[in-house]
Amino acid sequence: MQDIIKAIEEASIKIKELIETGDTGKSEQENSTGDTQLKLDIASDVIIEDIFKTIPSIKAIVSEEQEEIVSLNEDGEYLIAYDPLDGSSLVDVNLSVGSIYGIYKGGFDAKSIIASVYVVFGPRVEMVVAIDDVKMYRLKKGKFEFIQNIVLEEKGKLNAPGSTQNCWAPYHKELIDDIFNDGYRLRYSGGMVPDLHQILLKGGGLFSYPGTTDRPKGKLRQLFEVFPFAYTYEKANGQAVDGFKRALEVETTHIHDTTPCFFGSNTEINRVLEVYKKNG
Repeated sequence: MQDIIKAIEEASIKIKELIETGDTGKSEQENSTGDTQLKLDIASDVIIEDIFKTIPSIKAIVSEEQEEIVSLNEDGEYLIAYDPLDGSSLVDVNLSVGSIYGIYKGGFDAKSIIASVYVVFGPRVEMVVAIDDVKMYRLKKGKFEFIQNIVLEEKGKLNAPGSTQNCWAPYHKELIDDIFNDGYRLRYSGGMVPDLHQILLKGGGLFSYPGTTDRPKGKLRQLFEVFPFAYTYEKANGQAVDGFKRALEVETTHIHDTTPCFFGSNTEINRVLEVYKKNG
């Protein structure tokens, strides 16, 4: 596992340099979910794949930017699903973005995830590794140094409501409104990685990306985004659900499947489950 963490560190340093100097324009390509790929997406994907190809313990990888699973080493032990540069459209306005990695063993599905890593590229570069617990590292003078363990409080103060509001179910809108009426503060940048990172570091709250009338199965991808962060939040003593059950109990039928998702501390997630059970 440590060789994979080191590979992610190496890729992150290269992606940091790419963000600082690379072309933020659009390419002429789309990914498998129909999003126009930025040149930064493609270049970041190449950086990560090239480094992973050198790691004998990795059996296969799949990127959010590619259609198919890429086999690497027949005798490898680990499978990795990753989003090379989540929120890349925010780079040109100088907001934080990130990379997300789910490390799996045995199959690309929720029950097979054994670790997760994400990296935030902001004013500082920080890497959060979840295996048995959740540890944060910060890039200092070319090396990642351990900073702290991350543990969520039982109840938080932040609310990050994602997706298009006019497509929300009425009961979801009422839930979000009630949370704000209870004094929670809005924190939403449009970047999944920095928003979820903020909730983790500030003690708790709720990040939601529900199913909507235009996207009943949500927008966020299971293998590359939802499962890795679900694993992180659970290891940080929080929860992640699809509205009705644990996110890590959601079934995967295709590598690019999406799902509604809610991440947060226990008080907020229990509130979501209560509302969705009553109305779902």
